[in-house]
Amino acid sequence: MKRGFYTIMSAQFFSSVADNALFVAAIELLRSTGAAEWQRAALVPIFAIFYVVLAPLLGAFSDALPKGKVMFISNAIKVLGCMMMLFGSHPLVSYAIVGLGAAAYSPAKYGILTELLPASQLVKANGWIEGLTIASIILGILLGGQLVGHAVSHFLLQFDMPFINTGIESAPEAAISVLIFVYLIAAWFNTRIPHTGVEMRPLRSNPRKSFFGNLVALLPDFWHCNSRLWRDRLGQISLATTTLFWGASGSLKYIVLAWGTLALGYSTAQATALTGVVVVGTAVGAVVASMRMRLDMATRVIPMGIGMGLLVISLNFITNLWVAVPFLVLLGGLGGFLVVPMNALLQHRGHNLMGAGRSIAVQNFNEQACILVLGVFYSACTGAGLSVYTAIGAFGGLVAGVMWIIQRWYDYNCKKYPEEIEHLLQIARSDKHH
Repeated sequence: MKRGFYTIMSAQFFSSVADNALFVAAIELLRSTGAAEWQRAALVPIFAIFYVVLAPLLGAFSDALPKGKVMFISNAIKVLGCMMMLFGSHPLVSYAIVGLGAAAYSPAKYGILTELLPASQLVKANGWIEGLTIASIILGILLGGQLVGHAVSHFLLQFDMPFINTGIESAPEAAISVLIFVYLIAAWFNTRIPHTGVEMRPLRSNPRKSFFGNLVALLPDFWHCNSRLWRDRLGQISLATTTLFWGASGSLKYIVLAWGTLALGYSTAQATALTGVVVVGTAVGAVVASMRMRLDMATRVIPMGIGMGLLVISLNFITNLWVAVPFLVLLGGLGGFLVVPMNALLQHRGHNLMGAGRSIAVQNFNEQACILVLGVFYSACTGAGLSVYTAIGAFGGLVAGVMWIIQRWYDYNCKKYPEEIEHLLQIARSDKHH
């Protein structure tokens, strides 16, 4: 791997650690203020909202500036969201601002991979960056759980700033103040990311138009890119698969916490460890996939998505920790093995069709729209009075059913367009066409 790749991974690691720790802190902040269950569940879709609303702008913005600079600006927006949450803004509003930073960060984070590396290294690179992202999720969730736990929060709250009244009086607030410094570490790594030498694509804007006017002006280009990826015979399958995977994973992060508190009687700090177990499995699956899979083999992993949905349903029948741990590792492992080759294939097709930043923005739009829909679906289930167990069953059945449809879709493409599919797979086997 090129030297700059490891700087990108370091920046991503610290930023993702802070994102996931902040999720736990926000849950605890809402819980401590007596917020309704649906508000805690709404943290997942609220984080995704700017991925969807600003997708036309964010892809073009990522291609208009060096990716390291885009990541630095995005990280600063996340710090702003932290400060808002710390000093009295509603956690849902503040977390939406952090989501805005993450939405701007993502096209640069993944887009720079296709600028820096050839096609033959994309699966390996995705294995590394997904594995590291997964490790950061584990550490972030565990860090968040520990920061809001009694022992660490009691220690943090004993600190006094001379002559300054910070107003930090609760465990979640103390946790958020620590996470600001983690984001600052990520910002330092952002400044060290090298310029790849790829030509920038200027962001077309009209100074006579408002921000929203310029955003609307970008819509035709964005929808053209979106439709091109959905029309591509391999791009549509990889996009559909990753869209469903990330939509399910976003909600699963909260579902495992809710299930742990109900089925096992865990506190928030204890239940975060269960989410960490899922992510350990995902890391193992991602690493194995990066070693065993090639770009042209990516479509073979679709059945694992069906298995994920069925395993989510099976959560309803587990009440023992010793059964839950290997089960959750298996659930995560299937997800990790599924997403690494599919992400790489999607990046490859998108880079060939429209450029890195726009491709990742299209991917983010679809994936985060799925997170938004599934998150609202789960929040609505709990808000309507359905039990956590019923909501989990409905959620798992939906995932398994849609993934089965995607498998049938790919089988249809192979029968109807065999020459086109083989041509696209041949391109995936060669670095010359990337």
